[in-house]
Amino acid sequence: MFASDAITSPQNPRIKNLLRLQQKSAERRSQGLTIIEGLRELTIARANGVAVPTVFVCAELAGPTHEAELQALFAGSDTEWVSVSKAVFGKVAYREGSDGVLALARPPHHTLESLVLPENPLLLVLEAVEKPGNLGAILRTADAARATAVIVCDPRTDLFNPNAIRSSIGCSFTVPTVATSRPQLLAWCAAHGIRTYAAALTELAVPYTSCDFRGPTALVMGTEADGLTPELMQACDQTIIIPMQGYIDSLNVSTATAILTFEAVRQRM
Repeated sequence: MFASDAITSPQNPRIKNLLRLQQKSAERRSQGLTIIEGLRELTIARANGVAVPTVFVCAELAGPTHEAELQALFAGSDTEWVSVSKAVFGKVAYREGSDGVLALARPPHHTLESLVLPENPLLLVLEAVEKPGNLGAILRTADAARATAVIVCDPRTDLFNPNAIRSSIGCSFTVPTVATSRPQLLAWCAAHGIRTYAAALTELAVPYTSCDFRGPTALVMGTEADGLTPELMQACDQTIIIPMQGYIDSLNVSTATAILTFEAVRQRM
């Protein structure tokens, strides 16, 4: 790690590259990088073995306390430390009230085959998730519930979108997250004896509280706009509902996922 002269121009090539990485998933894939903003999130990422080649720090925003914590966090590593001015940091920060810390990180890559399953895995499955905020919120739930993994079928956003990392408060790095296809997921669940529960409004759906989630379980959620595709819904072992008492017949997908997940946790206690 080394301190460099502060970057003061938003036209600096490194700053331009940060903006490309923020805005374009293709750029993140091409470079094998994502962006983590915030000392808390960065600390969680490091604790979970995430490689961080470069940290950008605005000393005016970070202050001596955060700088000292960063020095301790990266002690003995070859992570590069780049100083930036407050004006430049304001161009690359993507949240209000930033603490002046932003890093380039190499996100982990998990596959279905690489997952280490406990005796009774609890999996959260999302189909075609497209909102990074929803993905991040569900990752927070998965972390809080000690879920085995989050599996995303045919994602419409990359799993380590900087906004998903922000919404997850770093839980993007504490829960194995896998992108796969619907056929691969179904074959894998069948091969591992994992019962699939699809959250969907159908005539055959039963209240979630009547289900037994104590064995190997996958809770399968669709998008808020379209729900689950008929193909995935029909392939699941059981459709379930959260009974509604008011005018609304559905909940935000992250809220619904949390309700179902913690029912499974309650049953397993």
